Amino acid sequence: MSSETFSIPDQPARFAKAKEDGNTRYLDIESVYDPAFLKNKRVAVTGANRGIGLAIATELTRVGAKVVAINRSDSDDLQALNPSETVLGVDVRDDEKCEAIKDQIKGGPIDILINNAGYFYEPLETIDSLNFPEQIKTIDICAMGPLRVTASLLHGGLLKEGSKVIMITSQGGSVGWRFVQNPNGHDYGHHMSKAAANMMAVLLAQEVKSKGIMVGVFHPGFNKTGMTAKYKDIWEVEGAVDPSVGAKRILFEAGRLSLESTGKFINCEDGLEIPW
Repeated sequence: MSSETFSIPDQPARFAKAKEDGNTRYLDIESVYDPAFLKNKRVAVTGANRGIGLAIATELTRVGAKVVAINRSDSDDLQALNPSETVLGVDVRDDEKCEAIKDQIKGGPIDILINNAGYFYEPLETIDSLNFPEQIKTIDICAMGPLRVTASLLHGGLLKEGSKVIMITSQGGSVGWRFVQNPNGHDYGHHMSKAAANMMAVLLAQEVKSKGIMVGVFHPGFNKTGMTAKYKDIWEVEGAVDPSVGAKRILFEAGRLSLESTGKFINCEDGLEIPW
């Protein structure tokens, strides 16, 4: 693998190398980020009521995009943004509720769909503490959920030629990187769900490419959110960033996404590929 093409799996080493190299793309997303392409674009975001989803919605609002929030529940922080549309009561595990999304969006086609809603089971899973119901739940939310939402918008004719579908997955879905990041195994449900999400995203990319629709498979980077709070003791050494920075990284890569790069697994920290 070319080191110029692929990111490196060791998170602390990756961050340290970025600092050593003075990698402004990694260390200061503002140095490359130009949000002009987002102005007046209709961008749907799942899980926009908190965490990185809320940060994405906040940034989209700031730069003049029209936010279509698709959530299970609302939040005061989201409503303070005055989104163009809000679709509530969507449990991404529910086939019927997801399929109904297309009928609840009234403002026309979606330029960018960001499948952000996710779930993270916090207790450590080892072979002696396996939680199979939680594993199924995680896979259902993180892999099948984005497919249900995307399918609904496709069925409703809301994703046209030139539109983009962004899958927020994780470096945790890289099988090859488990040898470095999980030398002792563990956390089965989380990693299986992200690998499944990646597979789904690539298959989707292949199917909709002929329609001129692009699919981005993005690791959002290490963000300081409630979902990663269990790792707060390593936030600094591993280069975790505020969600506002993470949102810009994601949107920057969304802007770069093309039919030539559709279906590739991209690390939003450095813009390089992650091996499957």
